[in-house]
Amino acid sequence: MNIGVNPAIAQAAACLAAGEVVAYPTEAVWGLGCDPFNRHALERILTLKKRPVEKGVILIAASWQQVEFLVGDLPADKQVALKASWPGPNTWLIPHQNRIPDFIHGRFDTVAVRVSAHPVVKALCNAFGGPIVSTSANPATLPPATNNLKARCYFGQQVFYCPGTIGKSAKPSTITDLMSGEIIRA
Repeated sequence: MNIGVNPAIAQAAACLAAGEVVAYPTEAVWGLGCDPFNRHALERILTLKKRPVEKGVILIAASWQQVEFLVGDLPADKQVALKASWPGPNTWLIPHQNRIPDFIHGRFDTVAVRVSAHPVVKALCNAFGGPIVSTSANPATLPPATNNLKARCYFGQQVFYCPGTIGKSAKPSTITDLMSGEIIRA
């Protein structure tokens, strides 16, 4: 644990390391996260959300270094595009080349990745020591939580809640396929 880390962020990072699910504010909505290499933790999120594993989930990070294992050998022009858009509310679909578990990428040959500028996300990923899962905090048929209270109404005591508020983005991040340039979600 880093000296000077907010105690609630340190506790959330410990929860992630223990295979638990954490709710936290992002740029536009509250998210649910877990250790992306812990199958049991991801299965808990999918059960809470009633979401099929085939859909995949986003990985969110505090820095380029935390996702370099996925992006470091991409063509130079693609790396430039990523670096120009991060940190920020830009999610990219990147070829995963089997560097992440199938329960993260679902049925796709890409994985959704974002480097966030949100202070809680950055602190949480830094305290955890790497990227975490990011999926909206809501059951599949309900709107995403935009505050801590709504997230608690959805999930009660089943997750750990980070303190904080969402950013100023009016909508969830843009999702773009890195290789084709196709915008999947504007």
